[in-house]
Amino acid sequence: MRTFLVVLDDSRECLNAMRFAAMRAARTGGGVEVLSVIPPEDFNHWIGVGDIMREEARERIEAHFEVFAKWMRDKQGVNPTLAIREGDVFREVLAQIDENRDIGVLVLGAGTDKNGPGPLVTQIVKASGSLRIPFTVVPGGMSRDDLEAVT
Repeated sequence: MRTFLVVLDDSRECLNAMRFAAMRAARTGGGVEVLSVIPPEDFNHWIGVGDIMREEARERIEAHFEVFAKWMRDKQGVNPTLAIREGDVFREVLAQIDENRDIGVLVLGAGTDKNGPGPLVTQIVKASGSLRIPFTVVPGGMSRDDLEAVT
């Protein structure tokens, strides 16, 4: 089964990437893996404080994931999985792709502001020649209807 890997973060464009991945998985008989990466700089405190902050970050991620997972299950019939990693987002996305051979497509959302599509999209495009899988960049400004039409 081909798995669509989508990155969960706090960006607006993440929503369209989630929708696209779930719709494509539903229509192709695939799965969805949601990856959230906790940046290491969030825990540069005393060890005890860092551990508490790490646990709180995981709880926030799991709650955020459950919102998307419920929609995927209820509306698309897809039961996503969650992977949480710590480190640099770009490196951790590449590591997740390398470690999970079921991942067949990376789905990213592109930002809509004047600063460009976002740092992760930019880094993935630069590294695209060495990726083992294709990737899809979903415009953050696409409507639900447009997403339905292309999936």
